[in-house]
Amino acid sequence: MKRVMIVGQPGSGKSTLARRIGRKTDLPVIHMDHIHWQSGWAERPKPQKIILAQEAEAGDLWVFEGGLSATYDTRLARADTLVMLDLPLWLRAWRVFYRTLRYYGRTRPDLPDGCPERFDYVFWKWIWDTRHSGRQQNLALIDRAGPETDVHRLCSPREVNAFLTRLDAGG
Repeated sequence: MKRVMIVGQPGSGKSTLARRIGRKTDLPVIHMDHIHWQSGWAERPKPQKIILAQEAEAGDLWVFEGGLSATYDTRLARADTLVMLDLPLWLRAWRVFYRTLRYYGRTRPDLPDGCPERFDYVFWKWIWDTRHSGRQQNLALIDRAGPETDVHRLCSPREVNAFLTRLDAGG
């Protein structure tokens, strides 16, 4: 395991899983939100995001979590492991709500400085509006992964913990 691509919808646990894998393997962790956002919740222009993501993907070692579907194919081609977090909407919504309360007014570790957590109607609407299409896009990655890619579709917190336990055991 040298290059791990983690995808999933908001609240699925991508950042947490990436940090846990990074601690267990000493692989550097890349959070897409650091590429997507600048201080003050200013979104980077898409061409700049693509360049930054592809520069990160070119590294020899990484755990790369998050979206930017424009770079999925190049990232997947470099990844030796694909993890899709496919958790139910109710659980993801609870997690987003909880993390908003937990970090309200402060910046989460997976965001750039100057992006304090807040309740954001547009984000919640996006979670709802993409609940099917985002999932289908992530499932399609599994079909596009090459035979040499170790693929894991994790559908519950129990499956995530079992995956991490297997990682501890060297498998």
